[in-house]
This record gives sequence, structure tokens and C-alpha cells, in this order.
Amino acid sequence: MTMKSFILLALSLTSVHMTTAAGSAAHRCFCQVTGTLDDCACDVETIDRFNNKEIFPKLQKLLSSDYFRFYKVNLNNPCPFWTDHSQCGLKYCAVKPCTPGEVPEGLKSSSYKYSEAASQDLEECEKAEKLGAVNGSLSDETRQALQEWKKHDDESDRFCMLDDVDSPESQYVDLLLNPERFTGYKGPEAWRIWNSIYEENCFKPYSVKRPLNPLASNSGLCVEKRAFFRLISGLHASINIHLSARYLLDENWFEMKWGHNVSEFQLRFDKELTEGEGPKRLRNLYFLYLIELRALAKILPYFERPAFHLYTGQPTEDNEKKKLLLELLHMAKSFPLHFDETALFAGNKKEAIKLKEDFKLTFKNISRVMDCVECFKCRLWGKLQTQGLGTALKILFSERQIEAMPNTSNTNPSFQLSRQEIVSLFNAFGRYVNDLHKCQRAGQLSVTVVKSQTVTVKILHSATVKNLTYIKRTCFGLNNCFQKVYTSCF
Repeated sequence: MTMKSFILLALSLTSVHMTTAAGSAAHRCFCQVTGTLDDCACDVETIDRFNNKEIFPKLQKLLSSDYFRFYKVNLNNPCPFWTDHSQCGLKYCAVKPCTPGEVPEGLKSSSYKYSEAASQDLEECEKAEKLGAVNGSLSDETRQALQEWKKHDDESDRFCMLDDVDSPESQYVDLLLNPERFTGYKGPEAWRIWNSIYEENCFKPYSVKRPLNPLASNSGLCVEKRAFFRLISGLHASINIHLSARYLLDENWFEMKWGHNVSEFQLRFDKELTEGEGPKRLRNLYFLYLIELRALAKILPYFERPAFHLYTGQPTEDNEKKKLLLELLHMAKSFPLHFDETALFAGNKKEAIKLKEDFKLTFKNISRVMDCVECFKCRLWGKLQTQGLGTALKILFSERQIEAMPNTSNTNPSFQLSRQEIVSLFNAFGRYVNDLHKCQRAGQLSVTVVKSQTVTVKILHSATVKNLTYIKRTCFGLNNCFQKVYTSCF
């Protein structure tokens, strides 16, 4: 065999192998997630159409605005669960905080006051109401105790722990400049986080080891605990999708190449490689999407109040972004097949109250686990997404308080959201919106790979020295096609 023939044969075998793998992988992508979701009256196809056409374009524009891109967080909280806690030394684990000059003045003025007028009203109200006329007769210890009680009342409605944004340790982070991606953080340290979440802080029968299929008839889980498990599984799936989508593929002196690690993605979601568990994880992502979409629909009256402003100190842009926010929330409310949260905690009243408290305390523990993540970039996005989901749960189970909110600006509403909760709610939802948008496109583009494969085989059968360069280009083109499919998956 001549060297020329050997090269052609090698190119032929390589191209057929790559295109066959590409076609197979493309067909095993998200395409298997179809039909009705368990515990819901909704199907995947309806969610995909609504998300891609109505939600995705509006939310992308909203999240790029100053109000939503700057997130105040304390990444230096100690781990509350184990002492052998270290910090990741990998350079990609680092988070770049904002300098004072990079943060809009309106955001720095306060973390919970939404407009200049509202701030003045609130300050005057606080002066008038702060312990009333008896303030001078109370000791410092008593005043501190009253403040602690007030703090306890505020936290009793929450499903997650929030950072003290007034702490010197808290810093603003630009989420657009610190994107969620794979940093090299893996191994026993990373597994300990998820093991703690699943084994110690997630509802499951004690006799069943992970991985647990919460939909199995013998799992022994009620609908509330099954829903909780699916929310955590969906959150885990979303994080894995983004880490696989922004993976450090190559690094040299000149550049860093971030892209899609197909192998990592397949190991987590391919039906064959996960023994059927991968598609279930993706279905749980759809379930999580529905929960957060329902929360956005229910919180509309809170943001419709004239007293609420997305205040950054830039009046024109602030007004435009509030208008866009309300358009997004009205669109969320128009979704025809919302998740029915009234089916949760609807049994025996005493048992339902106990179960709801267990639900809340368990999720609070999970939010505290995020302070044990040793990679700061992973900790940032883990805290944001758990806080976002915790805020969504707080909204779902505060219907009476939301409905009782006054429309006047001079009365404290019965339901409150901090800016930290608002930013985490919408950015966390943005993660899932992106996931589903790219999933749906994957099925549309998989046919392209099959067509390219057929053309390539025909070219290789008639290959000559003259078209050797053309064959190389074809192989390169097929690689790109292969990557595009996975770009859409991610």
C-alpha cells in the first residue's frame, strides 16, 4: 500500500467514525425528553414552544441590565458542616469582585430600597415606628433582642439562608463577567457536596441508596417529598449542563479555548451511559422550570405596585426595565398549564404544617451547604441558584400575604423581597430558560449531521489525490457540524 493510499484510508476511517458518533450522539441528545411530565398537567413540547418564543428573548435582555447583573454576596462564610475545609487553588475558581466605581450608585445606596422616593418614605417611617415612644426607656440588650425577633420573623418565611449584605465581607459581583463554567473543581471535594445534599438533606427512604428514582411506586415518597427530590435533581442537572457547555478544552500561551465537552455531557445525560437515568434528570429540569415559572406568575402584584422600582439611579433605564419586567411577568402568567401548588401540603392540617416546616428546614440546610463549596466560582453560582429556588418556594407558599399587599406606597406591604432575592430569582430562572432553549434546538439540527455523513461517505469513495484537501475540509466541516449540535444541546 502506498503512502498516498494509506492517508486516504486513514482519513476515510476517521471521518466515518466521527460522523457516525456525531449522528448517534445527536439522536441521543435531548430528543428523548418528550411527552407529559409526572405530577404535572403539562408536556415538554408546550413548555419548549412557550419558553423559546415568549420567555427567552425578554429574559435575556432583562438579565443584561445593571439591576440584575450585579449580585451582592459573601463568599467567605465558613462551612457550617465540616472543619477540614480548604479553598480551591485553581486559578479558574477565582471570582473577580467589582470595584466601587463599577457598581451603579443607586445599588450601593441600599440593598433593599427600590427608589429614592421610597427610600425617603421608608426612612421617615422607620424613625417614627422604631420602638415608638418607649425607645428611650429600653436597654441596649432589649433593643437588640427586639431586632433579633424582627430578623427571626423575616427569616421564618424564607426557604433558604441569605447573606448579610451589610457585612464587610459581602461584595458586589458582575455576573456577566463571572460566568458559570467548569473550573477544574472535581473529585472527592466536589462529590462530598452533592453527597451531603442527597444523602443528608434530601427526602428519601432510609433503606434506599442513591441514585433514587423518586417516581418509582416503591419509593415510599409522598407527592411533596417527591417534588422536593425532583427540584434538587433538576437543579443538579442544570449545573451539570452549564459546566459541560463551558469547559476548558485547551490552554496555551496565546489563548484559552472554552467549549462543549461532549463526553462529560453524555456521561451525565445519555440514556445508555446512565442506565436510563439521564432523561429522568432532564425531565426534572423541566419540572424545576415549571415551579419557577409559576412563582413568577404569582409575584406579579408585588412588582406592579407603583412604589416598586428597579432603582439603579438611572431613571430612564430603570423605567424601561420595569416595563420589560412587567411584560415578562404578564407573559409568565399567561402560560396555560401552570403547576398546581395547591396539591402540596393539602392533607391533614397538622401533618401538612409539619411537612412544610421539614421541607423548609431541609432546603435551608442545602443553601448552607453552598458555603462549603471550595471553588469560589462554583460557590457563587451555587448560592445564587439555591437562593433563587428558595425565593420561588417562598413566593409559592405566601399567596395570602401577596394578595393582601396594599397598593399605597406609604404602608409597609405584608410580603417583602430583598434585592438579593429578586436578583437570584430571575438569574436562576435564566439558567433554566437557557437550558431548555438550547435543548429544543438540538432536535432541529440533528438531521444536518446525518445529511453530512451521507455526503462524506460518497466523497470518500471517489477520493483522489486531487481532492485530498477537499476531504480534509469536509472532515473539518463535519467536526463543526458535530460541535454545533452539541452547542445546541448546551
